[in-house]
Amino acid sequence: MNYTGRRPDHPPAAQLPEADSESAVFWRNRATGLFDRLPLLLAFCRADGTIMRANPAMAAEWDTLAGALTGRSVLDLFYPESRKQLRSVTEAIRLRRRSRYSVAVRWTTAAGVERQGEVIVDLVSDTPREEPDLLLLVRAEEEGPVPADNGARFREKTDDTETCILALTAGGRTTAQVASAVGLTADGVNYHLKQLSRRWGVSGKAALVARAYAEGVLAPGTWPPAPTRAATPPRADS
Repeated sequence: MNYTGRRPDHPPAAQLPEADSESAVFWRNRATGLFDRLPLLLAFCRADGTIMRANPAMAAEWDTLAGALTGRSVLDLFYPESRKQLRSVTEAIRLRRRSRYSVAVRWTTAAGVERQGEVIVDLVSDTPREEPDLLLLVRAEEEGPVPADNGARFREKTDDTETCILALTAGGRTTAQVASAVGLTADGVNYHLKQLSRRWGVSGKAALVARAYAEGVLAPGTWPPAPTRAATPPRADS
């Protein structure tokens, strides 16, 4: 009689293909081929965000080969817009959950085009006790129509977060102090400053602040420095 509770026609675990068996290699190669051929932006990362493999579609965003992204941190490529969403992923990794999470992100392509969308994060591993790896799928938002007035002034391109960062920087705040005030990480603040510098064609905080006043982004004759329009810093848990 069968006391194991397993149906007689169900193969025991010992009969499943081993990791290096011919069958396992076949399906692993099939999965790898599909990973590389999909037109979606995909990457496989360690729990700390280090990229182990990216597909050609992902690499094309930065005009490079997939292998060139190996070893880089995914946070060097994508800037999370919500600290709360990022904390949810971090907590899931710590608790070794097997779930799917969405993180809103921004990034800049090799051509200097600013894009935004979401990263779908799947936590995967062979066993429940292992620290999970991360399978990332990036969904970019559809680009809207090009504005008719391409010569719009810089202040019309700055959002509330950027103007608040410029005002606080002009007032002598450190990067850490600015990050705390606007509810971002220090890396997030540096990301915005870098994007502003690239968009404006200047280098350094002093040049950014000077240009902000020259372009009317910051109000003249006020202390502490303030934007010319009301800008509300985002909440830290947004």
